[in-house]
Amino acid sequence: MRLTSIGRQLLMTIALPVILLALWWVVSADNTSPFWPSLQKILQAFPDTWTSDRVMEDIVPSLARLALGYALALLVGVGLGTVIGLSRPVRAFLEPALEFLRAIPPPVIIPVIALFVGYSGWTSKIIAIALGCLWPILLNTVEGVRGLDEVLVDTARSYRFRRPTYLYQVVLRGSSPQVATGARQALSIGVIMMVISELFAADNGLGAAIVQAQRAFAIPEMWTGIILLGVIGFLLSLIFRLAEWRALAWYRGLRRSERGT
Repeated sequence: MRLTSIGRQLLMTIALPVILLALWWVVSADNTSPFWPSLQKILQAFPDTWTSDRVMEDIVPSLARLALGYALALLVGVGLGTVIGLSRPVRAFLEPALEFLRAIPPPVIIPVIALFVGYSGWTSKIIAIALGCLWPILLNTVEGVRGLDEVLVDTARSYRFRRPTYLYQVVLRGSSPQVATGARQALSIGVIMMVISELFAADNGLGAAIVQAQRAFAIPEMWTGIILLGVIGFLLSLIFRLAEWRALAWYRGLRRSERGT
């Protein structure tokens, strides 16, 4: 029964992309525009464009920078969000600044980062990804910690949990559904920041490869990069959902038991 449910959900997940690709294939089959090549030409360009060397030169560095920036955002966002969420005075003091910073579009910060660390190298790109991913994680962590069940908190205090045990078993576990929501949002932003950060004076990466193909008027090759980015984003989202499903199994069980009672 469970396998059938998972298979049905997987089928529904991939159904729309498959339908869109089929429509693209049919609509673009007779297209002669150099800027909108047929899907058949784009797929034919894939093996020549993304060789094993290009994978190591462009895809691997991009994913490595994304992983480092995302991990940094998780570490800082969850840690700082926990501190802010646990303290009402700190929350009241920082809330205006956090709301102001959240309203700034993440791509805008890339030129500012470049002023301090430059465009070239990994540092500016990792910082840009981390700052873009930080706010959803931070703000959702604050909300998750602030919304902890008061009965659970009072029970933990009455049992005099040690501080590390209280933070892990009560605060972090209790706020983990909200943290997961912020982390899921941050992953999409991280992919966007990864690409945008590579458009500026980068000599490798998926963003740089797409720009170089566009400047060379290699339009099918450019489209292969765009499609590859979509595939990578889809796979990252799928991996995250599977990890979230396993990590929050206890939460789903708790909700089912509450509904049952």
